[in-house]
Amino acid sequence: MNPNAAEPHVIIRHCDAYYSERIRAILREGLNEMKIVPKGRTLVKPNLVCAGDMFPHAHTRAEFGEGLLLALQDVGSETMTELAVGERCGITIPTRYVFKHSGFDAVLSRLDGVKRYPFEEVPQVEVRYTHEKRLRDYVFVPEPVAKADFFVNAPKFKAHPWTTVTFSMKNYIGIQDDRHRLIDHDHRLNEKIADLQYVIQPNFIAIDAIIAGEGRMLTPKPFDLGLIIMGNNQVAFDAVCCAIIGLDPRTVDHIRMASERGFGTMDIGKIKITGDVTLAQAKERARGFDVGLIRVEKYFEGTAITAYAGPPPENEHTDYCWGGCPGAIEEAIEILRTYDAECDKKMTRLHVVFGAYDGPIDAKPGEKVVFIGDCAKWEGKIADKLVKVESLYKDRSTKDPYKAPTNDIYAKIKDVTMALAGTRKDPYVRLEGCPVSVAEQIFALVSLGGAKNPYLDPAEAVRFNEAYLGWRSSIAFKRLKGEKYQKAGACPRGNAAPTVATPDTGAAE
Repeated sequence: MNPNAAEPHVIIRHCDAYYSERIRAILREGLNEMKIVPKGRTLVKPNLVCAGDMFPHAHTRAEFGEGLLLALQDVGSETMTELAVGERCGITIPTRYVFKHSGFDAVLSRLDGVKRYPFEEVPQVEVRYTHEKRLRDYVFVPEPVAKADFFVNAPKFKAHPWTTVTFSMKNYIGIQDDRHRLIDHDHRLNEKIADLQYVIQPNFIAIDAIIAGEGRMLTPKPFDLGLIIMGNNQVAFDAVCCAIIGLDPRTVDHIRMASERGFGTMDIGKIKITGDVTLAQAKERARGFDVGLIRVEKYFEGTAITAYAGPPPENEHTDYCWGGCPGAIEEAIEILRTYDAECDKKMTRLHVVFGAYDGPIDAKPGEKVVFIGDCAKWEGKIADKLVKVESLYKDRSTKDPYKAPTNDIYAKIKDVTMALAGTRKDPYVRLEGCPVSVAEQIFALVSLGGAKNPYLDPAEAVRFNEAYLGWRSSIAFKRLKGEKYQKAGACPRGNAAPTVATPDTGAAE
């Protein structure tokens, strides 16, 4: 399914420091070894999910990005018409903030002619799906992705509490803006990732595995791996990365699904592996790597929070929502713990409930119960009061990407504040959403549990609002100009002429 790679090839190289020139040489040698030459509109997609003092190991490092961009210029100076970096970061933070505080803006200022695309600030292009077992018939992706002639995936080597790992394929979640990425970001998340493979396939993959991230996704524990891994086929690449940490790629659903759909092989014996580090040596380096895939009930054992989880809606045929609300609260609490080392000591006793839970809730008088997510469902007594919580889940066929709402960080604060207003004396509260995002769950834990709010840190307020106002001003300026966007050419794997929508709206032009 990858027209650029007749033979899957993965290169494993030693690199134990973030020196851009050293990284540049390694990646240039990898491109030449695989005979890959960037051409036309070349787009680099790093993993910049979050950055700043609290997130030092969450993202593809800027030094890695600089080395990659320089290597692409070295090899493709005569064949590229554009070189750009594009991303949509996570947890509702403006991507401008992450570009700046990851160091990527400083890199781009040093490199002549390299463009920057915050994906929530560009037109969104409709791409049609026609393959079997698709979750929906069309999705929206940023126009620079749809128009790319040469796509470079530059992920971070990390564990993930929802999908086990985030290597190359999982990095595709960032090729959608917030309102579109949250559609199907639930117990079918792995299927969503597999579907996104039909949008575009990478011509070159280079993962930052110099310092990997284990256990978590936003606040991972640093793991010195000392590797740069390159490849030309996404499934084969992720299979090798899985093998390095001793994980069977068939147990990672999005890798297995993509392989079954013909995007590449998971069979290590059919993948050409070269480099100055053997697979066996890489495995030895990664011994003990923690993927952090833990159910929410286990995750909060021994803390002030007790979690209860039932299955998602019955017709979905899964017993746990790995891609939605339960994983989001795990990431939320880790952010609060990183921000305040005393978080757990300060936290008020809480009970959180997900899915169609049918067991008891051991809430004492004065202990709040929080039902999180549209599919939360329960009936019983809380503080001697009969409570019946009905599922609000809506079938995914009713969720139209054209009508997906945009909720920035301040809108989310308002939504959670309104949901909690007037419930102080009630034994329980309901948070609606599918999913209820990491940011929203941070606000809920802050409000109900008494944790410190990192979004309101005075030291960050000026920097955050600078990025926020820059983002909103950019959108407003484009609307004021009455700018009309031309339809993009068909995506490499698109099945129909795409439709272009303006950024920050769901309406098509």
